[in-house]
Amino acid sequence: MNKVKELFNIQYPIIQGGMIWASGWKLASAVSNSGGLGLIGAGSMYPDVLREHIQKCKKATDKPFGVNVPMLYPNLQEIIEIIIEEGVKIVFTSAGNPKTYTSYLKEKGITVVHVVSSLKFALKAQDAGVDAVVAEGFEAGGHNGRDETTTLTLIPMVEEKINIPLIAAGGIASGASMFAVMALGADGVQIGSRFVASEEASSHIDFKKMVVDAKEGDTHLTLKELAPVRMLKNKFYQDVAALYAKGTSIEELKTLLGRARAKRGMFEGDLVEGELEIGQVSGLIHDIKPAAKIIEDLMNDFETTRQKMSEVKF
Repeated sequence: MNKVKELFNIQYPIIQGGMIWASGWKLASAVSNSGGLGLIGAGSMYPDVLREHIQKCKKATDKPFGVNVPMLYPNLQEIIEIIIEEGVKIVFTSAGNPKTYTSYLKEKGITVVHVVSSLKFALKAQDAGVDAVVAEGFEAGGHNGRDETTTLTLIPMVEEKINIPLIAAGGIASGASMFAVMALGADGVQIGSRFVASEEASSHIDFKKMVVDAKEGDTHLTLKELAPVRMLKNKFYQDVAALYAKGTSIEELKTLLGRARAKRGMFEGDLVEGELEIGQVSGLIHDIKPAAKIIEDLMNDFETTRQKMSEVKF
C-alpha cells in the first residue's frame, strides 16, 4: 500500500498545493472528488472567509480534503481554531516552526504535514511529530527556500534520513515527473502550478493565460531578504530587479512590495503591477482544463512512463 494514499485515504498519491489566491473550495473539492487530496489555501483568506470555504467544500465533496496554513500570517490562532471547529482532519503547515501547532492539532485528531525546503527542516519537522513532510525544491512557485536545492537533489537527501512519508513538490506537472520523484524515494507528489491553470482555480483568468503562455526562463526567485518568492517576470519584477541593480535596502524592497501585491496580480488580474507567483514548470503548462482532467492525464502519463521504463534495456 502506498504510504500517502493510506495516510489520507485517497485514490491517488497526488496532493494539490494550497496556493495563495488559487486554492478555494472549488479547486479543493474538485481535486478530492477526482481521487487526489484537495487543499484550501488559508494564506489568502480572512478567518470568516476560510470558514465559508471549509463549509462549502464539505458540501461539495464527501472525500478527504485539508487546509494549508502558512504560519507567517496574522490571525493564526483564530485560523487554527476555525479548522478544529469545522472538523477538518488534515492540515498542511508551512513557513514557520512546526513545533508551534503540531502537537495541539494532533491532540484534536488532525493529521499534520509540514512543508520544507531542506533536509535540516525536514528533520526538525519529523522531530516535531508531523505525520509526513512535503520536500519542495527550488523550482517551485511562490514562497520558497533560500538554499536553492532542486527537487531532484532534495528528495533523495530527505528520503535517506527520515522515516515518515515523503511528498515531493517543485517542478512536477506530468506523470513522468511524478514517476521520477517517486523513483527517487517520494511516496507521493504535491502539485501547485499545474492546478493554477485549472478551470476551478480561483486565480484570475488573465493570470492563468499568462501561466500558459510562459516560456523557459520567464520566472525567477527573488526578494530573498524578505521571503524568497518565485514569480513571473512582469513590470513589478523588473522594478524589483532595478532596485537590486542599483544596490537596495530591505526598507526599499518593503516599500516597493507594499501590501496585497499577490492579490493584485493573481486574484485581480493586474499583470503589470501584481506579484505573479508560479513555478518554473509553467513553461510546460500549455492549457487550462478541469482538475479532474489534470489528474486523469497525470495518472495516464504515470502508467505510460512506468511501462516505458520497464521495457528499457541496458
